[in-house]
Amino acid sequence: MLFFLLAAVLPAAILFWYVYSRDVTPEPGRVVMKAFLFGVLSTVVSTMISGPLMAMGLFTENPGTVLESISTAFLGAAIPEECAKLLMLWLLLRKCSDFDERYDAIVYATAVGLGFATLENILYLASSGFGFIQVAISRAFLAVPGHFAFAVAMGYYYSRWHFSWNAKDKRGAAWKMLLVPVLLHGTYDTICFVSAVSETLSVILTFVLLVFCFRLFKFTRNRIIKEAALNAQDSAFYREHSDFYLDKRHEDNYGRDYTYYYRNDDDSVDEQ
Repeated sequence: MLFFLLAAVLPAAILFWYVYSRDVTPEPGRVVMKAFLFGVLSTVVSTMISGPLMAMGLFTENPGTVLESISTAFLGAAIPEECAKLLMLWLLLRKCSDFDERYDAIVYATAVGLGFATLENILYLASSGFGFIQVAISRAFLAVPGHFAFAVAMGYYYSRWHFSWNAKDKRGAAWKMLLVPVLLHGTYDTICFVSAVSETLSVILTFVLLVFCFRLFKFTRNRIIKEAALNAQDSAFYREHSDFYLDKRHEDNYGRDYTYYYRNDDDSVDEQ
């Protein structure tokens, strides 16, 4: 039983630790746990969306063609699941006083996404009987990193929507925080359905997905830090440290080794 729970929970826990440990000002554990539980609840919301779509015959559980794979990937998984996760993320953060930094959105979105992935893992492993080890390994390298990548994208655009002072950027981020995760999720699931007929393709997909996940996280994290600096470039703090923020040599270290937010005693805006 213990091994079963570790197999179901450990992949998500490792990925979340990777995100959480890179937060300059770590989020409270109680709020993180709440985000995780909201992610678990999002599985119910997702079913409430996908159930009627399936009843209407818009997708099938066992796609046999490329077209069926696409419809099942988007209508059976990507759209219902990402809508449910975004709804839960919004409910969590709309009045959350601890959500005061751009990177926080990635932390909380990841907690929600991996909460979803963890319950999904438990259900899949429980239904696989004695073959749960093979299923656990497969999901640890495919499904869980997939949910991680979708959550990082959602958190990045949620952050831009919430903190941006530019109306145009705010509008763009408002639809991208759902559209981008849906496109990533739907494309990923379509490839999974198609690659099921080829073991070689499945191995290639696994490698590409893992590389993509961590590259996406690194890209969005660096972008958030740079945007925070540029968003307050008229502040006293930015003027004093502009050489650092514009130095490309520091790009890989943004947000890990340096404080990147602006305090009121700097005669500037709050951290963005």
